[in-house]
Order: sequence, then C-alpha cells, then structure tokens
Amino acid sequence: MMAECALTGLLQETLQVFTRTFPGYEPSAVVAAPGRVNLIGEHTDYNQGFVLPMALPLVTVVLGCQSTDGIISLLTTAKEADEPKHLEFPVPTESNPLSPGLPRWANYVKGVIQYYRAGPLPGFKAVMASNVPIGGGLSSSASVEVAMYTFLQQICPDDGNLLEKALACQKAEHTFAGMPCGIMDQFISVMGKKDHALLIDCRSLEVTPVPLTDPSLVVLITNSNVRHTLTGSEYPTRRKQCMEAAKVLKKESLRDASMMDLKAAEAHLDPEVYCRARHVISEIKRTTDAAKALSCRDYQEFGKLMVQSHNSLRDDYEVSCPELDELVTAAMDGEGVYGSRMTGGGFGGCTVTLVDAAAVEKTIQRIKDKYSGTATFYITKPSKGAHVLKL
Repeated sequence: MMAECALTGLLQETLQVFTRTFPGYEPSAVVAAPGRVNLIGEHTDYNQGFVLPMALPLVTVVLGCQSTDGIISLLTTAKEADEPKHLEFPVPTESNPLSPGLPRWANYVKGVIQYYRAGPLPGFKAVMASNVPIGGGLSSSASVEVAMYTFLQQICPDDGNLLEKALACQKAEHTFAGMPCGIMDQFISVMGKKDHALLIDCRSLEVTPVPLTDPSLVVLITNSNVRHTLTGSEYPTRRKQCMEAAKVLKKESLRDASMMDLKAAEAHLDPEVYCRARHVISEIKRTTDAAKALSCRDYQEFGKLMVQSHNSLRDDYEVSCPELDELVTAAMDGEGVYGSRMTGGGFGGCTVTLVDAAAVEKTIQRIKDKYSGTATFYITKPSKGAHVLKL
C-alpha cells in the first residue's frame, strides 16, 4: 500500500510538471521501470557468474507524448541532477548521432535514444521522475535507462525482445555514461517478477525465479546516505584485476575458476589481484548456495551467506566503507535478523537485511541508535519489471 501511494504521488508530480512545462500538449504514455536490490552476488555479473537480485517498488517514471518538430525535449525532476535539468536536442540520425557530454544525468537517456532498436524515432516531449535513491546502490541508472527505453517502445514500437532491450540499455551505460557495468541491473529492471528474486546466470542469461512470498519475512534496505560515484577509478580497476586473474589462471572468466585453481596460481598473482579473485570465486558459489537455501526457506543459512558476502566485499574486494560496516554490525546485533550485507557497487549506498517481520521495527530502531550517520529505511518486497501505467 505504501508503495502504491508513493507511485501515485510520483505520477501526480510528473503530470503537473509536464502540464506546466509543455502547455498545449497532452501526455499519451507513461511507464515505470524499477530499481533493484541485489540480495547476494556482488561484482560477479561482469565475471560471468551468478547474481540474485529482486526488482523494487521504487521506480523511475517517464511521461510524455510525440511531437512533430523533430526535437526531443526532456526534463528531469531529480533534485540531485546537475544543471540544466531541461534539455532539447534534435532526434538523432545516422549523419548526426548523439554523443555524451554535460549534463551528466542526460547521458543515460541519450545513450538509450541512440541505441534504440527501432526507428526512425519521432520527436517527443517527456518528463522523468524517480523515487529510486541516486547513488544508493539500488541501480537508479538502470531504472532511468529501462524507463526511457520502455517509453520509446510506446511511441515507436520495437520487436519486444526483452533481452535485447536490456543489452541496449547496458550499452548506453557503457558508452555514454562511461560505466562498464555487468548486465544484472538492466536485466532485473526489464525482467523483474513480483514475489520472486531472480537467480541470473550472467553467462547464459538463463533466469531461475526464486519465490520470496513468506509473509513472516521482510527485506529491509538501509540507505547509509553516503554517496558514491562508480565512474571513478575503483570500479574499472576491479574489473581489470578480475580479467588479469582470469588470464593468469588461463580461464575465459573467473566463473570457470575454482579455489583450488586460484591457490595453485597464488605465486603468480599480485596479492591484491589474488584477493579480488578470491572474492569473486567464493561469491559465485555463495550465490548459488543462497538461492538453494532461499528456495528451501532455510533463512538461517541464507543469512549466514549474506554476512560472509559482506565480509568478503569488505576484506578481499575492498569496496565497503566504515558506514556500511557499521550498519551491518548494528543490524546483526539483535534477535530476528538472519543476515545483512552491503549491496551494490560499494563505497557507500545501502545495506540489505533479511529480517523476521516481527522484529523489523526493533531492528530499525537499533540501527538508528547505533549508526553514526542518518539512515533512511525501506521495507520492500519483490516487484515486477518495467511496465506501462494508466494515465
């Protein structure tokens, strides 16, 4: 109910901004695409491993209509977005393609428009709004990309191929936003399933739905409100280190490596690269084990694997931070909590905690009391992927 109220408010805000910004135009389409929380399987997607995310009720909304002037006019309501927040540019053509630039927020949108898989696109007027926290590790960028793609499908339909849609959005983030992300974020935003987490094989792109319907269970997201920027050197550096380790191990990717392979090659690896590979190899196994545990409703085992994942991300992959460590420690220091871990790229953002529904309020209060910063909390459930809304 809270999520429905939040979406209604977001839609009303978007419609008001559209009416004020584009007088004389009537919106013809409105769509939503969710953010996601990754329950376990961090930094494994670009190593062809497994991930276990779920789509969130937090979404990006795009509302708009076609225009006949050959101009794309787009406005974002995001307070965090850099200026200008209202952009106009010609519909791209083969001889006049779009290119990345400033403002940075527009690169995610421009990339999707450039790589849209049907055409020619018409001009359009649109407003974009979101309640996915920016920089929180809940994939606000993929939510924006998939929402824009879904809007374009309403004004210029493509063939409806969901996998190609996710790949086009990933390409936009790689080339326009400069972020070499794996496929997980775009994939779950496109294909999320209500009441299920999705075990995604990032090599074959095979999806196994994992039911998450137990009413006695709550997924609690805690935003540290520490911002991170993954387009710095840290994320690309980790990715290069994984590729270096795979090369030394003579594997296509770390997905193919075992801990025995890694230990046998330890003398030939830089100690830091060794640790990075140890996280990925162990995390891939933890993820498949966790999916089995969740399917069997073995929440104790699932929670144990979550904590092991956090410790590995903190110690071997070195993408945690004091605030995230503090939140995990506070969450685990009480009854009714199965497990907790950082989620997302790292260096700030959110933790995800699996907790008994009867203990969630006490858990939130305990985290508030123990956390040195100011946290924001979201009690969530698995939601559906990108979809068209009624005007």
